[in-house]
Order: sequence, then structure tokens, then C-alpha cells
Amino acid sequence: MAGPLQGLQVLDIATIIAAPFAATLLADYGADVLKIEMPGQGDGVRTFPPFKDGKPLWWKTANRNKSFATLDLRTPDGLALFKRLLPRFDVLIENFRPGTLDRWGLPKEVLWSIQPRLVILRATAFGQDGPYRDRPGFARIFEAMGGLTYITGEADGEPTHPGYPIGDAIGGAFGALGVLAALWKRAVDPEAPGEEIDLALTEAVFRLLDVLPVEHDQLGFSRSRIGNANGYSAPAAVYRTRDGRWVTLAGSTNALYAANCRAIDRPDLIDDERFADNASRVTHATELNAIFAAWCASHDLEYVLARFTAAKGTIAPIYAIDQIAADPQAKAREMITRVPDRDFGSVAMSNVVPRFSNDPATLRHAAGDVGQDNREVYQGWLGLSDEEMEELARRKVI
Repeated sequence: MAGPLQGLQVLDIATIIAAPFAATLLADYGADVLKIEMPGQGDGVRTFPPFKDGKPLWWKTANRNKSFATLDLRTPDGLALFKRLLPRFDVLIENFRPGTLDRWGLPKEVLWSIQPRLVILRATAFGQDGPYRDRPGFARIFEAMGGLTYITGEADGEPTHPGYPIGDAIGGAFGALGVLAALWKRAVDPEAPGEEIDLALTEAVFRLLDVLPVEHDQLGFSRSRIGNANGYSAPAAVYRTRDGRWVTLAGSTNALYAANCRAIDRPDLIDDERFADNASRVTHATELNAIFAAWCASHDLEYVLARFTAAKGTIAPIYAIDQIAADPQAKAREMITRVPDRDFGSVAMSNVVPRFSNDPATLRHAAGDVGQDNREVYQGWLGLSDEEMEELARRKVI
């Protein structure tokens, strides 16, 4: 065990991706996380492809660094066991529809009567109140109604979702941040009561789109799709190289613009009055992007990158995962690391972000099997006998 959250005890009873990702981030930083699943099949992410030898690979990274127990909270015995477990934990993470835990006999008042300083993270599609509170939600819902999908895609094309449920990851990151903020209050004030965090995952996506509300309020402007162009910097777009590879260009300052111009042997563009500052360049973005696109199209990727590196410009190759894995910077930083796994010996996954110098966090193991730690939890922690364990398993309480 290592990391700045070593000793923090987290109980994860959430499902699918967003809220469990919040718990996984805390686990990455050293927290002890126990994930409780329904007996039987467990969390739905176990059914998500891709698979190898029938084993879900996404599951292994989505819930890494956790322990795993099963428990049906809807049963009286399951509820009783949950109440016995709860005093051990500092944080509870759940993502049921609003009021679900209340119906099961676990309103926040009961939770805080058992563990008065408990931080409760509740992650839902739209929050604990409002007319949409009871609606279900997945990443595409958050992305669509949070504004991200509408501004993504070609100007004359359909709104486009990312090829990955980024809305879940965004929400999970905000969830972990909210938990840490609440824990800080408890760290500086020993008398601080428990906290309830209302995480609306649609609002988390919207929060990242910082400029949308202010420009709509002050300018009456509703941002739409502009493809791979950039609404606040130029030249900035995606260009294809002669050998069929792709690069992306950025750089909003005059100094970086000048470097980019030198990279393509066009120093004349630096002093052109049409491109005197970033606002002017955005006005003439189409013309500038055409110049840079034509230059990139006449050269192979390695030459393009070498020219921009020499000029200290700001271009980058657009990587697929195999290119990330082979990149020298990614290797030097160990962006991808191998983690012990029960099924395959070890598997590769992304490393902990960010890095901590004095208390480094580590990846301890990939996610495991349904209920693999039941004996440690129920016998080691609560002292149940073999006979009690067998009876609870027979009745599918655990």
C-alpha cells in the first residue's frame, strides 16, 4: 500500500462506470476500497466487451486496486451486515436513483447515526432534485444534455459522441474531487459532521464547457460544430500528411505562431498584418489552415514532426494506442504499466495520474472476481462462521 490516501476507507456500492471510477481514482491514490456487488453476476461492466478467454478486460482496469465482496442490501440480513460494515468506512459511493437507499432502510440519517463523519457521494444523471431526478442516465445522456455532443463534429454534419464514454470519466473525476474536498473539511475540523455530495453527471460534463454560458449570456451566441478547427486560436486544425498520417496544430500566442510559420518555411506570414494577433488570425482561420494543410500534405509525417521540433512549434501526431505504447515519452514516463492479474498473470493499463513525489501511488492489482474477498470481509472483519457464510450464500444474501 502506498499513496497519499493510504488509510482512507472507501465503500463502493455503485455500478457501471462513472461513480465506480471515482472510487477507482481514490484507490489509485492509496485508499482501501471495498466494492460490493450483487450476488451472482455482479456489476454490469463485467458484461462489457472486450473479452479474452471469456474474461472482461475493461472490468480489470475500471475497478483496479479494489477488494470485492457481494451483498444484497435489499434483504434484511444483507441490510444488517451492511450496517455492521459501515463503521469501518470514511466514504460511501453510490449511484442508485434518488431515494433508493432510503427505501432500503438506509437514509442519510441512518447512515450518519452509524458513522457520523461519513462522506456520502451520490452520483446520478441529473441530481437529487429537479424534474429529471428520477430519469436514468448513461454517458451519452450526460454528453448530449451537457452540451458536449452538440459542439462536436463537422460543421455540416451530425452531432458526434466521442468513441469512448467520456461523460462517465468526467463525472467520476468530479466525484473523486468532491470527496477529497469533503475530506479536507473533516481533516481540519474534528467536529465536522458527515457530508452528502450531490453529483449530477450531466452537470459535470457541462462544467467542463466553461465558455458556453457566458458567451450565450453576453453575446447571445450558441456555439455549434466547427469540425477540427478551433474557435479561439488559428491556425489550428487537423492536417493529413503525404504518407496518410494525421497531425494536429495549436498555438495561440504570437511567439508560437511565429515558430509554426518558421517550421513551414513561411516567415512572411509572421509580419503579415492580417495575422498580427490571435484575434486577427481567428478571423482569417480558413486561409491560414489551408496554408498549413497544403504544406503538411506535401511532406511525410516524420519530416513534418522534425521541422516543427526544430522550430519549437506546436504540432503533434494523432496517436492510436499502438503509437502511444511505442512513444519514447510515454515509455520514459511509464504512461502504460503492467499490473498483476489473477487470470492473465499481468495486464497493461494506464498509470496513476498525477504523480506524487514524496508519497508515490502505485497500481497494486487489476480488478478481481465477484465476491473473491467475501471470506476476508465477513469472516475476518465480522467474525461470521463457515456455517453462517454457507447459509447466507445459499439464500443469495452474499
